[in-house]
Amino acid sequence: MKKLIVAIFSIILLMSCKDSDKKDEAEIKTSEEVNVYTHRHYESDQELFKMFEEETGITVNVINASADELIQKMRMEGEQSPADVLITVDAGRLERAKSSDLLQAVSSDILEETIPSHLKDADNHWFGLTKRARVITYAKDRVDESELSTYEDLASDKWNDKLLIRSSGNIYNQSLMASIMVHNGEEEAKKWAEAVVENMARAPKGNDRDQVKAVVAGEGDLAVVNTYYIGKMLNSEDPEEVKAGENIELFFPNQDGRGTHINVSGAGVAKHAPNKENAIKFIEFLISEEAQKIFAHSNYEYPVNEDVAPANLLQEWGEFKEDTLNLSTLGENNKKAVMLFDEAGWK
Repeated sequence: MKKLIVAIFSIILLMSCKDSDKKDEAEIKTSEEVNVYTHRHYESDQELFKMFEEETGITVNVINASADELIQKMRMEGEQSPADVLITVDAGRLERAKSSDLLQAVSSDILEETIPSHLKDADNHWFGLTKRARVITYAKDRVDESELSTYEDLASDKWNDKLLIRSSGNIYNQSLMASIMVHNGEEEAKKWAEAVVENMARAPKGNDRDQVKAVVAGEGDLAVVNTYYIGKMLNSEDPEEVKAGENIELFFPNQDGRGTHINVSGAGVAKHAPNKENAIKFIEFLISEEAQKIFAHSNYEYPVNEDVAPANLLQEWGEFKEDTLNLSTLGENNKKAVMLFDEAGWK
């Protein structure tokens, strides 16, 4: 009888251990996660995060804030930071995160083979996810396209009191200035900035959409903006934005030379990422064909994956030659660009 009782107890104990093992296994599976600090705030991104969760079983935890806030948050959190991935806009900010020792180099054949070399950090600390071109928009009835040519030409006297552009505090302009400085030298870049200030139709204010609206309102004849803003305006629920987008034309500068200035939204793996492998999988997913199609068609950004075609609207604008300057260079020259803006009196 004693032997029978011991045998029964042993079976119960064994079954209990197996149940406990199963429970632990389930907890491990459900604890798979990736913590994403992102500056982007688009519905398309939320859709992609959900797709990633469904495909991998990895939960995406999202913290949204401005780029500067996220970078500062990661600095303050230090080694205790839960961040796995930082997503932000413009290579200047990505390079700032790298130089602040907030990102780490990662090895991925998928990222290496899919993303063109000029659209990612040379040391693999960050990777471009989408492209935007910084173009010239102009009033159809007041500007002859044959008069347009290059960014440098915006310094010409013929554009006096006709140019609209954002402030020097804007990262898009800082990166454009950095590219002009790298291509033409500091002295020429400063002269260019001084001449552009003289040609401004008004003191810089507002965002890229505001520059387009000001052109349509007759405050200036041409403006410098990012392409995806035009796409979003033309597909806006606001009739005023649609009207503004329909009453301007786009011009891609420097087509006979180095090509049009581009920039990226991009992502990097955080220095102290607690879920590094999941972070790499997440970024790899974002440059997959299915994810790149959603980026391209929902937000009117150019895909970095060359196997994916741009949205129909962008295709209507035509193909263009892009500047292949490595975007890391923009971040590396950001401080100097800001200094030259200040010296030129660009507010």
